[in-house]
Amino acid sequence: MLKNFSGTLFAALALCVQAQSWAWDGTVPFVVSPDAVVERMLYLAQPKAGERLVDLGSGDGRIVIEAAKRFGVRGLGVDVDPQLVNLARENAKRAGVEALASFEVKDLFETDLRGVSVVTMYLLPEVNLKLLPRFIDQLRPGARIVSHDYDLGPWPFDEMIELALAEKMVGSQGRSRVFLWLVPADARGRWVADLPELGGRWQFDIAQKFQILDVDAWAGGSLMVVRGARLRGEEIRLVVTGVVGGKGYNVLFAGKVADGRIEGSVRVSDGESYRTLPWKAARP
Repeated sequence: MLKNFSGTLFAALALCVQAQSWAWDGTVPFVVSPDAVVERMLYLAQPKAGERLVDLGSGDGRIVIEAAKRFGVRGLGVDVDPQLVNLARENAKRAGVEALASFEVKDLFETDLRGVSVVTMYLLPEVNLKLLPRFIDQLRPGARIVSHDYDLGPWPFDEMIELALAEKMVGSQGRSRVFLWLVPADARGRWVADLPELGGRWQFDIAQKFQILDVDAWAGGSLMVVRGARLRGEEIRLVVTGVVGGKGYNVLFAGKVADGRIEGSVRVSDGESYRTLPWKAARP
């Protein structure tokens, strides 16, 4: 972990990954995200008043400050460099958001993410990979992670924006990428639902890797065709086609996975008309 590195190397790494603009400490350049990138990061994160945001490697504090100004979000920026933390505090005070935007000198891996709704970062790829288990362990389903330029390895992103920037001087020259992940709910296992108006008992067997689902579905004991499955945070959608009671249907299941239940609705179409039914599923 980073805290085991020597002080000199750790400081150099921290300076290399700051999410701000170009400057020099005399030997090592550190990088700042252009304003256009900050705007896209917050656009993807969609922070809301009352939520908590943490910026890992906060530099001059611009992401936390902008989130406070535009969305009324309480944010914490953490950085290993005391001078940058002091600068961020001064910037928050000048912006009039010091009550919402706070900054601490702290190791990334000692930052408590429990209860946090949004995490932003501009870190090196190997640092992202070391943080991945911490994200899965501490962040609740539906929390958003936004990263500038570097992904999370085996965890597929939910969205990505690429933009051209004249001031881009590191990474892919002239272009920046902004990635979004939503922490997925645990949808694994067998789920059953009673739908008397649609064949009676339905069963769903779900295998899951991050937000990617592999689903088998049965209605009244007959295997159906699952044409699409998506898990986005707590929101699950399944598109199923098959014959129920001697008639063919296209069915869209849409619900929320929470507390060991799925609750939502079912949109049923026979090609001529459609109807919407309530949907509740639970693990047996």
